[in-house]
Amino acid sequence: MISQDSFSVDTRGRSTREVSREVQRIVAESGIQTGLCHVFLHHTSASLMLCENADPDVRTDLETFMNHLVPDGDPMFIHTMEGPDDMSAHVRTVLTQNGLSIPVSNGRCSLGTWQGIYVWEHRYRNHRRELTITVQGE
Repeated sequence: MISQDSFSVDTRGRSTREVSREVQRIVAESGIQTGLCHVFLHHTSASLMLCENADPDVRTDLETFMNHLVPDGDPMFIHTMEGPDDMSAHVRTVLTQNGLSIPVSNGRCSLGTWQGIYVWEHRYRNHRRELTITVQGE
């Protein structure tokens, strides 16, 4: 059996937004007990991550690391159509991911104790981000 649903989230500029509840709701509504959940983000300047959900310092440290690795406004970038965070946001997305696959057990995503599913916004402006959740199994 296959089930698919979509939802959108509003981001607050460069930050992370947990979407675990929304994804778990879609998995539960699919009726699939055992299988695989695929989460896909339809954007090139934001990404998905499976990350620690207990201590927000982890996500702050990841943002600090990414700022060091891919600084905004780097003169090597020529694609700056939407400002100094334009190309750096695209690079961040390529270095991370816009799709996650998570096992489904007992009708839920089988996440670890401290794991959460996050949309990681790489732009400074607020955006509405679209996600598609596909659940396969029995």
